[in-house]
Amino acid sequence: MSGIYIHIPFCRQACVYCNFYFKTGTSQTEMLVEAICKEIELRKNELKEAVETIYFGGGTPSFIPPQAIDKIIKCVKENFTVSEIKELTLEANPDDINESILKQWKAAGVTRLSIGVQSFYNSDLKWMNRAHNAQEAEESIQLALALGFEVSIDLIFGLPESRDEQWRFNLIKAQALGVHHLSCYGLTLEENTPWKKLIDRGTYKAADENKTTAQFEWTMEFLSRYGWEHYEISNYCQPGYKAKHNTSYWQQKPYLGFGPSAHSFNGKERSWNVADNNAYVEAIQQSKLPSEKELLTPENKINEYVMTGLRTQWGINLETIKSMGFYNQNFENVLEKHLQEALLKLDGDAITLTNKGKVFADAIAADFFV
Repeated sequence: MSGIYIHIPFCRQACVYCNFYFKTGTSQTEMLVEAICKEIELRKNELKEAVETIYFGGGTPSFIPPQAIDKIIKCVKENFTVSEIKELTLEANPDDINESILKQWKAAGVTRLSIGVQSFYNSDLKWMNRAHNAQEAEESIQLALALGFEVSIDLIFGLPESRDEQWRFNLIKAQALGVHHLSCYGLTLEENTPWKKLIDRGTYKAADENKTTAQFEWTMEFLSRYGWEHYEISNYCQPGYKAKHNTSYWQQKPYLGFGPSAHSFNGKERSWNVADNNAYVEAIQQSKLPSEKELLTPENKINEYVMTGLRTQWGINLETIKSMGFYNQNFENVLEKHLQEALLKLDGDAITLTNKGKVFADAIAADFFV
């Protein structure tokens, strides 16, 4: 299975925690869409397999006109083998969603929405500098479900000013609304974000690690009780509703990324486009690809396999580790240590994280790194 990712680098305003590449406003939309379509044409020979998933991320794809989304989708279909799209996801914010827009996305071929709710509390949304309110969040979900979209929502836990009861309410509300998929992210402090600058000035608090951990543990317990499948550290789904596109990332399947800052992977190397709208457009207009590449070494490949694999319900496989030439005494020692600590479990050849281990996923993966 091959996937295509489209990066739309525009947002209405900057969220306090965000470190993705974007620009506020949409003045460059037409120029960017033309460049993305030309990049697609320039790279049409890079995928030999049929495309099965398309994902619009950002930024905020819902912030640009539906006609622009439709144009990019048509360009993909004209340049790649698209026998049967199994999933076409668009990231959307509640303040961009109405019945007319939803119908236009559906006509363009969008099947799944990833709605950036983040919280059903207005105080949380204000702290995050989100453009929507709690009522808009709830109404956008109800509209999307009524029109037949598969719906995923993003929620963020670990906010410094948010109480445990508020996080629990968010999950209860999501469960009651009947969404198909949840992405629950622990708030992480990144460099070069408004939040970091506000902390440095003393006007915002940092996150409380103990509170974040407790909310993550409660999330796993609550969603398990209601039959949700915890198939990746931050992702939960109702049976049959895994995110197909994102799952291909975690299973290290090939994908192409188009647009400023978009990443691609072909199994042997990773590449990424320049994170600058003007530089991107200028290069594409000259039929040049504004990207850098990294050839993956055997060490890179095993480390990525461990890092991504351990985040999922499928884990990593001993036979695969052996076939890659990295099953040695150090690997055995690290495995035994974490089995004894009940952070990992071994079932046949499959090594997976326990719920206790999921709290320390990155650190456990790092212990295995070559």
